[in-house]
Amino acid sequence: MDNNNQNDSRMNNGKKRDSKVKSGNSLVKISIVAFISAMLGVGIAFAGFSYFGNDNGVADTSSTGASGTTQVSNTKANTANTMSGAYKKVNGAVVSVINLQKQKEQSSSDGSLNSIFGDLFGDSDTGSSNSSDSNSDNSQSSDSNSSDSNSNDNSSSSSSSNSADLQEYSEGSGVIYAKQNGKGYIVTNNHVVEGSDSLEVILEDGTKMSAKLVGSDSTTDLAVLEIAGNKVPATASFGNSDNVSPGDPVIAIGSPLGSQYATTVTQGIISATNRTVQTQDQNTGQVTGEATVLQTDAAINPGNSGGPLVNEAGQIIGINSMKLASNTDGTSVEGMGFAIPSNEVVKIINQLVQNGKVERPSLGVKVIDLDQITDDSQSSLKLPSNITKGVVIYSTTAGSVAKSSGLKKNDVIVKLGNKTVSSVADLHSALYSHSVGDTVSVQYYRNGKLKTSKVHLTKKTSE
Repeated sequence: MDNNNQNDSRMNNGKKRDSKVKSGNSLVKISIVAFISAMLGVGIAFAGFSYFGNDNGVADTSSTGASGTTQVSNTKANTANTMSGAYKKVNGAVVSVINLQKQKEQSSSDGSLNSIFGDLFGDSDTGSSNSSDSNSDNSQSSDSNSSDSNSNDNSSSSSSSNSADLQEYSEGSGVIYAKQNGKGYIVTNNHVVEGSDSLEVILEDGTKMSAKLVGSDSTTDLAVLEIAGNKVPATASFGNSDNVSPGDPVIAIGSPLGSQYATTVTQGIISATNRTVQTQDQNTGQVTGEATVLQTDAAINPGNSGGPLVNEAGQIIGINSMKLASNTDGTSVEGMGFAIPSNEVVKIINQLVQNGKVERPSLGVKVIDLDQITDDSQSSLKLPSNITKGVVIYSTTAGSVAKSSGLKKNDVIVKLGNKTVSSVADLHSALYSHSVGDTVSVQYYRNGKLKTSKVHLTKKTSE
């Protein structure tokens, strides 16, 4: 019992002590909370003082070295998801393209290139590329009327030509897009290779090798070259240009001003996805068609022609072809570069590889814009007063579909199919929207009366 009473007393005493301890702990807790709150307040005050009062927030860069010295950080930037990563996927496939011509043809060829984009890039020798560019920018673009006779014979640019009188006429760019059956295939611009007696390419590592022209097309300003497959260091793939949107980041890769600046990369954005530019005949200035191109503000310079425009996934979405450096009124322009969309490129180069040329429908006529002829000549056409635009037939080719359909000289074409024709450019665009073998209606005025003829389209003639 005593023990029990003693134990109870100890327990009671223990409870009392516990009560005292708990009471003391509560005070301690209150004190600690108050202290922490005070410290937090001081901390906030110190933090505010440090942010606003410590030399405008400039970090202390003190080191163990001498006063005024610094050091390089070993931290590496992650570029896998940047345009640097896109460049690494493509740059090994980008080449410089050298157009070699006989010396005696050098002077006669200057200023007479009949390609869709004239001599904007890569069509003068390296030493005079700047002057070539400045002389041709005002015209925006040019075109050849003989777009399918332009599918140059392979022998005209054969790598077998080793004549001593061959010299470098121009340099452009290109990109290897396929390696098949022991051959490598390069896409470039028609105006880069036009008129060549021999062609060479320079790979990224500086290796120079001969190239063979597979085929070219001045209407789209595209050409395909062939090199030995065992020399191909890398290939690039095409993306879908229909998926491109304004504001998308892009890079242009090529050899501006020649191969000494090979695989130069410039960055920009897509400025427009369906920009329509007129194409002109370099000799006559006649507008011969229209091209739908991608517009970019990535820097493009003489020699970039034929090089790839690349998206952030490292895919080719266009082939760089021209730029606009000054407006028709002489106003200087910056950031106006244009590229042939990849979807158009793939369609054309596949035909060039298969056939050596691109077959397009033809009417077999020579034409001129109605507003380009004199008032006296217009009056002789006896057109209604409200007809001020159209295309006048100057002549028809013997055996052509136009002739067999009843079209004659001085007929004024105003519509082909469902498309209104106001100019030669409209006629080409309307005609090339059809395929060989199609039958289309042509509306035209003859002696003031509107007529319609059905025309069965055949492949384009040498005209």
